[in-house]
Amino acid sequence: MSESEPTPLVVIISGPSGAGKDTVINSALSRDESLAKVATAKTRAPRPGEVDGEHHVFLTDDQFDRWVAEDAFLEHVVSYGHRSGVPRAAVDKLLGQGRTVILRTDVEGARTLRERLDQPLLVFLTVADRAELERRIRARGAEGEQQIAVRLAEAEAEMAESHWFDVVIVNHEGQQDAATTDLIQAIDEERRRRGESSS
Repeated sequence: MSESEPTPLVVIISGPSGAGKDTVINSALSRDESLAKVATAKTRAPRPGEVDGEHHVFLTDDQFDRWVAEDAFLEHVVSYGHRSGVPRAAVDKLLGQGRTVILRTDVEGARTLRERLDQPLLVFLTVADRAELERRIRARGAEGEQQIAVRLAEAEAEMAESHWFDVVIVNHEGQQDAATTDLIQAIDEERRRRGESSS
């Protein structure tokens, strides 16, 4: 593989709710054309502004069941009352094009993908501390106290799992560009390492 063609890689990004995963991923995609994000399949209805096939692939429960039966998902979970999954064919297609594939999932999904994929790079994106996490979750303003408490408890449980990820990136308040740079550097270093080991 030439120097201008980076080694394809699957990057799994996880972390607590409110850590800014989507923002950092989208920033990285805009800065590095070799990166591509796979649209996960969801059984919930699209939210305002979401485009089917771009943000997510929206399926009915029957369609989702069919995909499960056909082993079309690398992993699938129930999350916040709906099901979501990572389409296997989309990942294979992008890797075949030489792209580095970014998968955004929860910690449980990251654990499953670690077992089902060949040496993915596991990245945990987090915040500086619990106080900042709570501030970000509350800033969304769309949830009641009970739901906030649930999200905080889940986030703290996920943060306790960061030790088995390959890279941990802290997305400090107001420093999204720095977190994006850290992510791109981690991906570049891993692709370089793998390119050297295969040459």
